[in-house]
Amino acid sequence: MDDPHHSALLTDLYQLTMAYGYWRTHRHEQEAVFTLSFRKAPFSGGYAVACGLEPVMRYLESYRFTSDDTAYLGTLVGNDGRPLFDDPFLLYLERLQLELDVDAVPEGTVVFPHEPLVRVRGPILHGQLLETALLNCINFETLIATKAARICHAAQGEQVLEFGLRRAQGVDGGLSASRAAHIGGCHATSNVLAGKTFGIPVRGTHAHSWVMSFDTELEAFRAYAQAMPNNCVFLVDTYDTLQGVRHAVHVGTELRASGHEMVGIRLDSGDLAWLSIEARRILDEGGFPKAVIVASNDLDERLITSLKEQGSTIAVWGVGTRLVTGHDQAALGGVYKLGALRDGHGPWRMCVKLSEQAIKTSTPGILQTRRFSESGRFLGDLIYDELTGITEPPTMIDPLDPTRRRPFARDTAFEDLLVPIMRAGRMVHRLPPLAQRRARCAQQLASLHAGVLRFDNPHAYPVGLEAGLHAMKTGIILKARSTTT
Repeated sequence: MDDPHHSALLTDLYQLTMAYGYWRTHRHEQEAVFTLSFRKAPFSGGYAVACGLEPVMRYLESYRFTSDDTAYLGTLVGNDGRPLFDDPFLLYLERLQLELDVDAVPEGTVVFPHEPLVRVRGPILHGQLLETALLNCINFETLIATKAARICHAAQGEQVLEFGLRRAQGVDGGLSASRAAHIGGCHATSNVLAGKTFGIPVRGTHAHSWVMSFDTELEAFRAYAQAMPNNCVFLVDTYDTLQGVRHAVHVGTELRASGHEMVGIRLDSGDLAWLSIEARRILDEGGFPKAVIVASNDLDERLITSLKEQGSTIAVWGVGTRLVTGHDQAALGGVYKLGALRDGHGPWRMCVKLSEQAIKTSTPGILQTRRFSESGRFLGDLIYDELTGITEPPTMIDPLDPTRRRPFARDTAFEDLLVPIMRAGRMVHRLPPLAQRRARCAQQLASLHAGVLRFDNPHAYPVGLEAGLHAMKTGIILKARSTTT
């Protein structure tokens, strides 16, 4: 069986039926521009962390329809029992090679609603076929990278370990979540395959079953120390937590006499704030002031914040279920919309999807985002159309409230966020090492106003349409509505 991660059949059927329609009506080579974005920041927060570009690139590099794929498609029938697709179209798919230009926001970049995360330009049939796979990659990993960034922000610089594999949404979800969580700020993972695949540091010691397999907890700790003297974080809550801490001190003293040092203890249940305070006292009095206290047990950014407010002495945070599942938000909700279309080298026709909800009305054009900054601080993001450019001075208009406008001085420093990934079907972007993408995330978050990082009622980071783009969008909407009334 072909690798499902790289199969062109990793798509929804309606992408293929539309592709067939484009082909049958001889419109499949029309040049089109699609934009992937999201409408609301996840977790009711103020930002998201772009992630998922690496699997997108792997998918694009290997994109093809095999003979097995087209043979399967040939078995699909409509409601009249006749084939959905004819043989010449299936042969066309087998011979298809992507001829697209793809631009995307680098992984680890902070992004905001309505901004293009990925832009696809080329034959409309090619761009249409990519919609589902691109959304699958970007939606999930951006969600998890954002959750990790929030959790690491709550930890205030202390190490966060991703422990979520056993609760992840399948094997793919486990690997993707580990990678995205590391970009979002997590120091290490328990997922050994992710460690090998992506070069992420791995961490882990023993579980309750190790302790339960011995007659006593003390015997279990002593045996583990003898087996792995350089990896001793003792899980102390199998029976009586504070007695477990005392047992850890006892074995830690024996370990020290043999020339090794106990790393710390782990708490996995109970009143973590109170237990950590008491455990710190026992460790300090026992001569282990440097032994760390690791905590796990359904942690997330809000619980970590609460534990810190209660004066807990936890120094390392093991976060699993609520990280890798994007707890309290099932999905990012990214969308992929057609923004412009033309025949040959003729004029572009700008495309808008209308809605009774302003937030769901798409933005036309060949979109790019320009981020303005000053002294290392982000000032705001201007979404503009590359075809028409930016009128001077650059002026941002809130897409949901056109009375809110903000100009930028001509000499304000800026960065355009979308960078070239593919040109005419050939990959032109080289991903930096994962550590650099993780560092980019940290630097980007540090460049935001502290209010944007708040968990509750975050400050709204300024994002708006360039004045010319706003006028074009408004004109297209007014014209479209006048022809439907």
